[in-house]
Amino acid sequence: MSGLAGIARTRLAGVPTLLIIHHTPSPFLQDMFEAVLSGATDPEIEGVEVVRRAALQVTADDVLAADGYVLGTPANLGYMSGALKHAFDTFYYPCLDSTRGRPFGVYIHGNQGTEGAERSIATVTTGMGWEQVAAPVIVTGPPDAGDRERCWELGATVAAGLMD
Repeated sequence: MSGLAGIARTRLAGVPTLLIIHHTPSPFLQDMFEAVLSGATDPEIEGVEVVRRAALQVTADDVLAADGYVLGTPANLGYMSGALKHAFDTFYYPCLDSTRGRPFGVYIHGNQGTEGAERSIATVTTGMGWEQVAAPVIVTGPPDAGDRERCWELGATVAAGLMD
């Protein structure tokens, strides 16, 4: 299943959906994204549909149709990417009341300070009333095996929390 119709069908069928919203402009972020996706789709996690959306393509309907979220972004000039900020701007008000209490996790890659990106994401997700269910995965420089493992665990943790 793909697209909004696929998300709607799984939601109607009672299948929980994890939505991964990501901005992946670099090979380092691609490594992190693939590790998150691998964890979220581990065969031991049963009955959870995993949907991926680029931050510039995600819609309010995508967010409303999902039961939990993983957010991925670079830290650009000490802030979340413009793409993730655009995504939040797109769905914040349409989803504000309907998604309160939903679980989420986040991964951030930067070549230097990531604190501003982490803080700005926390501000928006707190405003949305989302519940952070795993520590953020913050990576500076090339992701190593330990970083990829933490990304895998992030995806697996958020997805497993949606299992019935």
